[in-house]
Amino acid sequence: MYRKRWLLCALLIFSVSLSAAALSAQEVNLPEKAQSAGMMLYWDPLSLSGVLEKNGHQISFQSGSSFIMKDYQTIVSEKAPYVKDGSLIASVSFFNEAQKFFQEGMQADDAPAPSDASPAAPSSYGIGAIVIDPGHGGKDPGAISPVPLTVNGKKVSVKEKDITLKIGLMLYDALRVAYPGKKIIMTRKDDTFVSLQQRTEIANGVKLKDDEAILYLSIHVNSSFDKSASGYEVWYLSPDYRRQVTNTDDLEDKTLGNIINSLVEEEYTTESILLANFIQNGINTQVGKLSKARGLKAENFAVVRNAMMPSILIETGFISNEKEAGLLTDDSYLKKMSLGIYNGLQAFISHFERTRGFTSTR
Repeated sequence: MYRKRWLLCALLIFSVSLSAAALSAQEVNLPEKAQSAGMMLYWDPLSLSGVLEKNGHQISFQSGSSFIMKDYQTIVSEKAPYVKDGSLIASVSFFNEAQKFFQEGMQADDAPAPSDASPAAPSSYGIGAIVIDPGHGGKDPGAISPVPLTVNGKKVSVKEKDITLKIGLMLYDALRVAYPGKKIIMTRKDDTFVSLQQRTEIANGVKLKDDEAILYLSIHVNSSFDKSASGYEVWYLSPDYRRQVTNTDDLEDKTLGNIINSLVEEEYTTESILLANFIQNGINTQVGKLSKARGLKAENFAVVRNAMMPSILIETGFISNEKEAGLLTDDSYLKKMSLGIYNGLQAFISHFERTRGFTSTR
């Protein structure tokens, strides 16, 4: 039914031991060298692309390419790291270039601006907007509990659209207080129908400054023929689904345009997985033993496939499980769920903005 991908451990390659390859004098084992030099290394084994990060700056690359990208703005002609005998290998030239770039970046950040200089453009990226998408609504009820439940002394049929809206509004209120300078946007604030296309159009149409990024969270409730199925899960776009996320029409070199698009696409994937992990951990801390984490998963859902930004889909529980459906009608439990999502978001935003963010919207 659903395809399962467990990429996070593979992405955080700096903590994974890879098989040793026979190296020439001009080669280094990149995970080992990066760790010893204090660099963070992210690696996607499916698309063979990665990101090196240090001092708030990044170098992104695609295995075997003759280009690398610095801070998602500058293309440099340099042989990218590559896979050899199961290990991620880089040339000595690449590693030296990376060390030089990160050192120069740190020195530039610490240097005081000239007193007669005009105000400089912001040197860091931040989250400028968060789109909260409560699934379903109006004529589309979403999943419905198979048996009526007793709520406030009455037998009611529990509908997904009502649960997602409650969680979404709780999250919206918390984010508005915590981040008054950011755009907090709901795709719906009441029981109205919003099509899948309209939801992603809302997100893709948000106006951002050059130094801002945007996040998209779609909230849902699960259902299964297996009445014992329970727990929450967080989904991100499958890394083997590729999109055109950058406008490179003005580039004469189409190969370079494809490389740029691929690197930005992989950055969205990396951010989405990290965001999903932060939120899963946030929910786990809040709900504890009341529900179980079913893990991070990948799929080509329309709401994450068509949102041109880091995006995730949260399945908050199974409405088909009578016990869990009861929890999903309890406002105190929904408050825990929304607070878990909020805490995960806050942790991701802190990480993103502390490291200048991975993705430039320029």
